[in-house]
Amino acid sequence: MSQLLSIDLPECARSVQLDTSRGTFAALDADVPAPATQHGTALLVPGFMGSKEDFLTLIPHLNAGGMRVVAIDGRGQYESGEASASSSYTRDDLALDLVAIVQALDDGPVHLVGHSYGGIAARAAVINTGGDKRLWSSLTLINFGPGAVSTWQQERLRLLLSVIGTMSMADIWPHVKNTEVSVPENVSLFLEKRWLRTSPNQLAAAAEHMLSEQDSSQALARTLVPIAVVSGTPDETWEPTRVEAMAHNLGAQFIRIEGGGHSPNVHKPQETATSLLRFWQQSSKANKVSL
Repeated sequence: MSQLLSIDLPECARSVQLDTSRGTFAALDADVPAPATQHGTALLVPGFMGSKEDFLTLIPHLNAGGMRVVAIDGRGQYESGEASASSSYTRDDLALDLVAIVQALDDGPVHLVGHSYGGIAARAAVINTGGDKRLWSSLTLINFGPGAVSTWQQERLRLLLSVIGTMSMADIWPHVKNTEVSVPENVSLFLEKRWLRTSPNQLAAAAEHMLSEQDSSQALARTLVPIAVVSGTPDETWEPTRVEAMAHNLGAQFIRIEGGGHSPNVHKPQETATSLLRFWQQSSKANKVSL
């Protein structure tokens, strides 16, 4: 779970509702103001128990680098709710959601970023579309590993699965909230509100995915989409050694963010943004050469 330190909305971003062929998704949209030149669009996908607010401190740094930045609540997360009458949370359905969002933005191809569990949907979207260059300029996986989460995290997920459906979300909250880091009261209240508005069905499906995820690095590499793997340390969700090994197997650019923890987008936003902007610039040049 991301531990937010602030919920202040950056001046460059606005809250929007994205109407797509797959339903309506809540998002934060930070356009590049004229007369500055837009260098691309980044689509940010949050992780388990997360939301678009996980990227609040990252967005202004990326935007200042000339990027339009769109951060979403996925299906079942916080303000997106079920998004549509279809409440399926299969990997393929989540991947289709991302494709529909890119098409609705009509500003592609995008630099797709999946944080933690968000990497599952992001990776599936790129693989399922064969790395369609009309959709994806690049893929970045932040603190995401090749397969199932660590043994320690598996125990926590199985415990959560054992109570979802038998306990209310309000009763579960005291057992899942992060008490290791002191945060302002408004942040604490927001985290509880976000938890209560998250779909139990989405949480259960996400937990199952993280317990059963298989390494699809070979299929991802075959798409030829430029890839970066970001590893904030220390982290116990996916072991950093496995994350680095995955980057090597993918032929991806590997970026280590010391002190970034599980959420370098929160704890080291400037360093993370600088690394992402550099990678996107390089991948954009590579895409032009390949064309």
